[in-house]
Amino acid sequence: MINLRKKYKSFGGWTEFYEHQSATTGTPMNFSIFRPNHSKPLPVLYWLSGLTCTDENFMQKAGAQRMLSELGMILVAPDTSPRHCQIPGEDEVYHFGAGAGFYVNATQDPWRKSYQMYQYVSEELPALIKDNFPVDPLRQSIFGHSMGGHGAMVVGLRNPSAYRSISAFAPICAPSQCSWGEYAYSRYLGEDREAWLAYDTCALIDAGCEKKPLLVDQGSDDEFLESGQLQTSRLGEVCKERNYDIRLRMQEGYDHSYYFVASFLEEHLRFHQRYLEA
Repeated sequence: MINLRKKYKSFGGWTEFYEHQSATTGTPMNFSIFRPNHSKPLPVLYWLSGLTCTDENFMQKAGAQRMLSELGMILVAPDTSPRHCQIPGEDEVYHFGAGAGFYVNATQDPWRKSYQMYQYVSEELPALIKDNFPVDPLRQSIFGHSMGGHGAMVVGLRNPSAYRSISAFAPICAPSQCSWGEYAYSRYLGEDREAWLAYDTCALIDAGCEKKPLLVDQGSDDEFLESGQLQTSRLGEVCKERNYDIRLRMQEGYDHSYYFVASFLEEHLRFHQRYLEA
């Protein structure tokens, strides 16, 4: 059962915000959805947001509704983690715990009880959307930003039959090799670094995962690019080594913000439309 929290009409469609009790996380979870004013089942795009974000950031900041109405696509944006789990330390740092689920299935106590975001995003949420909204489940794609870009690539690459295309804005490309990922993975997944590779895009591509259409945009003035958190160059190297046909674009002068995301969002939506309508 899903409960409508609030809704807003724009460009003929509806942006809606829901809550439901998740069997996967054992907690209430929030998601937002934009539904164009169409009568037939529509393709669905899943958007995964980054560190500190909720299910509301993309819907409020990206300005996607006009293009989604024009292209005839539903968009779903889940929260970035379970909330209020009463776990010591879940709110202490911005890059771990609440707002920072990293889209993994935690295996370590106390996180494994609720922090099952990979399963939530790849299984429970799509089934919930299929049961409650007029989507065509055979036409799905996924994209995201920063930590959510990492999540979109990992979920998409590990479930190639479920998603027709993948894209990302400034994604964390190799979380097993950056301080954000090392901090989170050691706590969610334990000290065995081999276990981390199942949630590492560069490692998945290097291991020869099935190739899917993949578009990545990165701003040249992104502060996290310079600090080594994103490992964008490593992604380009691995794709070249494995002959993976990626569209990896460095966008001059752009940073890590939603100003950057909004600037290239239409191109990403049209990229996905090509595969969703094929």
